Amino acid sequence: MVILVIVIVAVLVIAIALALLYNRLVRLRNRTENAWSQVDVQLRRRYDLIPNLVQTVKGYAAHEQSTFEEVTKARTAAQQAQGVEQQAGAENVLTAAIGRLFAVAEAYPQLRATENFQQLQAQLADTEQKIAVSRQVYNDTVLTYDNAIQTVPASLIAGTFGFQSRPYFQIDEPAAREAPQVTF
Repeated sequence: MVILVIVIVAVLVIAIALALLYNRLVRLRNRTENAWSQVDVQLRRRYDLIPNLVQTVKGYAAHEQSTFEEVTKARTAAQQAQGVEQQAGAENVLTAAIGRLFAVAEAYPQLRATENFQQLQAQLADTEQKIAVSRQVYNDTVLTYDNAIQTVPASLIAGTFGFQSRPYFQIDEPAAREAPQVTF
């Protein structure tokens, strides 16, 4: 009888430990999804600002059509990107295109002096900073999650229930690691 009680208690302890580990992994996975959602919110804000910025510059530099088309194409590609890796690549291209748009704007002193352009530029710089912070939070959350699913005993649960590593949101191009800087 004592052995049966000990076996039942041991099974219950193991079952509770497994349930707690599983629940921890689910919470960590959900945190990574939430962190990615926060990155996505900031990227959407960036996408919303870009058409206004292009239209403002377009009014002063109508002959720079290829630059405007490049920014618009890069924005569309970034909006349609699926997954973290594809999103990171598209964001690299978009950041470079925005940098070229600001380079065009530098040639127009009247444009640089307009309040609308200055506000848009400030909003974009603020958004770039928020993207950087959101990306860091996402990457930190992925690190915690990946550590949890790759260490024992949680790795046994993770493998059994299909928990998989998440990709980091990394920028490959060194030039794209910073928000576009424009000095007027």
